[in-house]
Amino acid sequence: MKLEKFDNLVEALSSLPSVGKKSAQRFAYHLILNDTFNAMKISNAIESAVRSIRSCERCGGLSEHEICDICLDEHRDSSKLCITESAKDILVLEENNLYDGVYFVLDSLEEECVEKLKSVVSGGIEEVIFALTPSLANDAVIIFVEDKLKEFDLEFTKIAQGVPTGVHLENVDMLSLSKALSLRTKV
Repeated sequence: MKLEKFDNLVEALSSLPSVGKKSAQRFAYHLILNDTFNAMKISNAIESAVRSIRSCERCGGLSEHEICDICLDEHRDSSKLCITESAKDILVLEENNLYDGVYFVLDSLEEECVEKLKSVVSGGIEEVIFALTPSLANDAVIIFVEDKLKEFDLEFTKIAQGVPTGVHLENVDMLSLSKALSLRTKV
């Protein structure tokens, strides 16, 4: 039996991160046979989000307008700039109220992105915080960005890294363990 529309739905669902074919089939069966109202609600929410959400022109975060609410918020500390790898990193930090400054998504090292970063930094930034996934490649990115911003009087910092809370040392990768030891703090 060929169900083209069902197969298309399964294929679309399985294209999502962390969703395999079997999970996609379960979702499809559930939405079509057990919860058509929710299926339509999800469909409308996806369509609305795709039509309405874009990248903020200033920071690269998610926004429903040209400039996002974070960039427009006068109560944020505009002297601190947190550089992230993606807009979803901003959502994680904001969800947990971990940071009160402004952001910049460094989604490439191309000249256009670097010039946009320079423009943001020239607006009174005093500290640049790198919130990048710890790796040798991102250490090189940090050095590259520091070099590109050397004309500005800036303090450069990066998020701490090391052993996560509740994780046994045997389960920590060597790079993280090495960083944790070298960046140890006084108690």
